[in-house]
Amino acid sequence: MIAGNGEAIATVDYGLTIWRKFNAPRSLVFQVWTQPEHFARWLGPKDFTTTFCQMDVQLGGAYRACIRSSEGTDHWMQGIYQEIVEPERLVFTFAWEDEQGQPKHETLVTVTFTEQGDQTLMTFHQAIFESVESRDSHHSGWSECFDRLDAYLTGF
Repeated sequence: MIAGNGEAIATVDYGLTIWRKFNAPRSLVFQVWTQPEHFARWLGPKDFTTTFCQMDVQLGGAYRACIRSSEGTDHWMQGIYQEIVEPERLVFTFAWEDEQGQPKHETLVTVTFTEQGDQTLMTFHQAIFESVESRDSHHSGWSECFDRLDAYLTGF
C-alpha cells in the first residue's frame, strides 16, 4: 500500500462494476437504455414496477423515475446525462431522492456496450458510494435489473 493513496483505495472499495453479456445487438441494448418506454419495462429489482419514467437523453438532459416495491413503497431516482456516444457509451449521474424530491448522495454511472459478434458485452460502473453497504445494496438491485433486461431483450 502506498501512503497517501486513500482516494484510490476509496474508489476501489466504494465502486461497483458489473459485466453482463446479452444475446442482442449493441444498437438494441443501447436503445432499451435510452428510450423511456423500454427502460421502464426492466428498471428496478425483481418484483418492482416502474410507475414513472421521464428521460431527456441528451447532453445535460435529465431523467427521473419511480420504482415501486411489491409492498407499495415508492423509490424515486434522478440524474443528468453527462456523455452519450450512441451506441457505445452512456454516462449519467444517479441519486435517490429524499421525501421533498431533492437528490441525496450522487454517484456517477458509466455504461459501455461492446459488440461481440451478435452479442453485446455491457460493462456497468457506478461510483463513489458512501459506504460498502450502499455499494452492495446497489449491486444486488442492479443485478436483478439486468436479469430483467436480459429477459426483456429476448422478446425482440
